[in-house]
Amino acid sequence: MSKPMITMTDAAAARVKELIDRSEKPVQGLRVGVNSRGCSGMSYVVEYAEEQGRFEDVVESKGVKIFIDPTAVMFLIGSEMDYVEDKFQTGFVFSNPNEKGRCGCGESFHI
Repeated sequence: MSKPMITMTDAAAARVKELIDRSEKPVQGLRVGVNSRGCSGMSYVVEYAEEQGRFEDVVESKGVKIFIDPTAVMFLIGSEMDYVEDKFQTGFVFSNPNEKGRCGCGESFHI
């Protein structure tokens, strides 16, 4: 069996479930992608996914679905999605073996 494109920690899966339950619209899961922005060039984007988009890969794990934007596939392969809530940050964070560096504030990365 092949390894999934992206994996999730238990904390990330629990947060995804919570967000889906609280959504005002019916959603199937979350969509993960990347955008060009920030001082290092790219940043992660997480949004509700009402349905699977054309050419999107779907990763089903721990009872939730993550839809992978097709333009982000090559940037996300092998990544782990986590959810962190501490004194300094709250949100999804990614451990990505493809990253070559991050900006000082942690908002963007480059490959």
